[in-house]
Amino acid sequence: MTENSANLSKIVYIQLDDRLVVRRSPEIEHEMAVAIFDLLEDNLFEPVDAAPGPYRVKLAIRDGRSLVFEVCDDDEAPLVEVIVPLNLFRRIVKDYFTVCESYFDAIKTATASRIEALDMGRRGLHNEGAELLRDNLDGRITIDDETARRLFTLICVLHVRG
Repeated sequence: MTENSANLSKIVYIQLDDRLVVRRSPEIEHEMAVAIFDLLEDNLFEPVDAAPGPYRVKLAIRDGRSLVFEVCDDDEAPLVEVIVPLNLFRRIVKDYFTVCESYFDAIKTATASRIEALDMGRRGLHNEGAELLRDNLDGRITIDDETARRLFTLICVLHVRG
């Protein structure tokens, strides 16, 4: 892939449709900001049935059942909509939130080995969620591991309901 084609295969803007979110904790806001910054700095994103990018993406949860990637070109003209069943992510997001909560609580009082164990569990679940996302986008949107990780973080943010 040439440098020029790499610039065409990326997200340059991402928006979360978070109309249902009541409020987020400072920790969640920070994780979201970091994920968005890192995603926009370096990502691989190639919708299979769309014109070359760069792309503007709106990530949304529709009707509580579907994860939707609304992909537009850089001029905001719609290109493709990719829908993934949300139920595929419910267990892993719930487990991830549980481990994250334990991790943030542990940081205050737990031993270093306990914090490390929780952090390893948290990273493992995050990797599992990213892999699940890649598998379910396969054949529709090509993404790399780091892009999948950052998008999974944003999927988790969309699950926060206050």
